[in-house]
Amino acid sequence: MTSLLLRRAMAELLGTAFLVAAVIGSGIAASRLSPHDAGLQLLENSLITGGTLVALILALQPVSAAFNPVVTLVERALGAVSTREALTLIAAQVAGGIGGAVVANVMFNLSPLSISTHHRSGGGIWLGEVVATLGLLLVIFGTVRSGRAQSVAFAVGGYILAAYWFTSSTSFANPAVTIARMLSNTFAGIAPVSVALFVAMQLVGGVLAYGVIRLLYPDAPALAAEVASEHRGRPAHDSTEAAS
Repeated sequence: MTSLLLRRAMAELLGTAFLVAAVIGSGIAASRLSPHDAGLQLLENSLITGGTLVALILALQPVSAAFNPVVTLVERALGAVSTREALTLIAAQVAGGIGGAVVANVMFNLSPLSISTHHRSGGGIWLGEVVATLGLLLVIFGTVRSGRAQSVAFAVGGYILAAYWFTSSTSFANPAVTIARMLSNTFAGIAPVSVALFVAMQLVGGVLAYGVIRLLYPDAPALAAEVASEHRGRPAHDSTEAAS
């Protein structure tokens, strides 16, 4: 593994771990602070998640800040990363998410691993995951392609905060986070039997997003160069290898 890929994998692991810790930890705190108000619990959970995403992307974007296997898969489809890089980053995201769930549980004096019994299923909820993931990818890649990559953190944080409310699924939109959330039987948890269809719908959203992105931004090499340049911390036009 090259030093650059190792650094990127570490950034993805840490970023996803902190993201999951924020999602689960704020969910636990919200249920304890506002035990009789589900709406207030969701507000608290969504605000913390959105704010954490902004901070993590700002901090780790110069190295790698996808924190989401679907984002990484679309990067692979566009040619921004190789298959080896994508698999390495996805493994780091999943491992980081699991670690973040364990840490969140322990911080609140719960068992390190407690399998969630919170069932989330139904056609509307599954459609919500497709919509949430499709929208997230359009926000990310559209913001990058428009030359405003420095605004991705705020765009993503704002979108996820809003999507908690306007999607029926409360916008998981991330397979690594979904897998991790089944390991915490708390406000933010998801039962294992619900995970497979959530991840499947997220992948469907990713495929749809890829098609829409190619339609809106047909110059795939240019988009791949923009995305790759963000990982390398330099402008795309300075990189002759970005689209390879």
